[in-house]
Amino acid sequence: MIDILEKTAVFICRVLAAVAGAALTVMIVLACANMVSRAVYIPVKGTFELMGFLGAVTAGFSLGFSQLTRSHIAVGLLFNRFPEPVRRVLDVVSEGASCVFFIFCANETAKWGMFLLDLGELSETLGIRFYPFVFAVALGCASMAFVLILDILRILRGKEPLKPA
Repeated sequence: MIDILEKTAVFICRVLAAVAGAALTVMIVLACANMVSRAVYIPVKGTFELMGFLGAVTAGFSLGFSQLTRSHIAVGLLFNRFPEPVRRVLDVVSEGASCVFFIFCANETAKWGMFLLDLGELSETLGIRFYPFVFAVALGCASMAFVLILDILRILRGKEPLKPA
């Protein structure tokens, strides 16, 4: 059962990371197009809004994959000096606190998305609905929490944290 959950987590995080990469690519193209357009004639309308929306997708969707690949900052100076059993307990406590935080973030962000959906809020320049991007960030936080839960289970079973194959 755990193996199925781990494969599912890796698949979900890879898909979200691919979408985050595509969003980042669109951001780069949009920024370049805006700079060239501004120099030649007039800037691209709504660039600031689109950069914000795409930045939210990029940041939110890359969370789970960054946890899988351990490409985030980890402070091991203090933890590495402890014996293995103490280190495992500290890892579980640390990952547990992070998991609770990201579950809270996903829940509150999803609530905010529902509020924006009910409100019908639109962006000022382009008239784009906000809520899909808010839900995207909530999904990214939920994927991070899912990976952290699986990491906790692996640590408790005496295995290394989950990594993509």
